[in-house]
Amino acid sequence: VQLQASGGGLVQPGGSLRLSCTASELTLRSYTIVWFRQAPGKEREGISCIRRTSTGTNYADSVKARFTISRDGAKNTVYLQLNSLKPEDTAVYYCAAAARGICTWYESDFRYWGQGTQVTVSS
Repeated sequence: VQLQASGGGLVQPGGSLRLSCTASELTLRSYTIVWFRQAPGKEREGISCIRRTSTGTNYADSVKARFTISRDGAKNTVYLQLNSLKPEDTAVYYCAAAARGICTWYESDFRYWGQGTQVTVSS
């Protein structure tokens, strides 16, 4: 079972993108979903979380007030809206699913991962 992350691309500073995370063999509303990102030469970091079966969310300070995570149960999709993008947001973005009912940034908690989608912020 694998998640599918999509929606990345090249965008100018200040621009927006919407990333999507879907799964064909998993009901995402039954899982806590976290978006991670990994910039070149840096460790992967958790940036946004939505708790399973609820709308409770959590954000890293670096993206708070700029990024918004949401889910559409009917489409079995979790979105990450990226606004006011900065060059330092350039990274590969991954979604991951955990059975835990609370938000967590520990990668070992996540059983299912997406393949990653590249976001590049550059003028």
